[in-house]
Amino acid sequence: MNTIIYMVRHAESPFSFGEERSRGLSDAGEEAARQVASLLREAEIHYIASSPYKRAVRTVQYLAEDKGLSINEYEELIERPIKGLNYKSDWETLEKAIKQSFIDLDYALEGGESTRKAQERAIPLIRQFLRDFKGKTIAIGTHGNIMTIIMNYFDSSYGHEFWSSTSKPDIYKLVFEEAQLILVERVWNPELE
Repeated sequence: MNTIIYMVRHAESPFSFGEERSRGLSDAGEEAARQVASLLREAEIHYIASSPYKRAVRTVQYLAEDKGLSINEYEELIERPIKGLNYKSDWETLEKAIKQSFIDLDYALEGGESTRKAQERAIPLIRQFLRDFKGKTIAIGTHGNIMTIIMNYFDSSYGHEFWSSTSKPDIYKLVFEEAQLILVERVWNPELE
């Protein structure tokens, strides 16, 4: 009896420093969130979890409405800050740090969270979902980095290269046998963007 987790990476969200929790989706992001619901319309989803960040919640909002389910928010699913949220940094520095963090799981910039620390907060929750919803299907509103970090825990081949290939939004179907990841399938079609 397999358990399925749909990882739904948030749609396009205009970056605004200091608004990590509160920034929502762009108009294109809202439209993409509707497409997420459409793509998962045939899936029998029993539970929806999300990062409490507004952009993640908004991306699964139409799906929740379509399924008649509530969205359950978990701090354990927030995006991994590779640097402290009070520090500004250029994209090149951040991307190098993210790449290094999948080589050295204890690496992070000043004030940031390492891959290992992010796994230590998120994986117990994922394991709880696998126990509580054994044989069922859940959807998780998530972010690119923490999604990759979770997948990396179950299969170390998911790292920087995978993360950099994902889109906003993106959907991955993860199939588990007990607590073992046995299949990953991309559901989102980037041509929809």
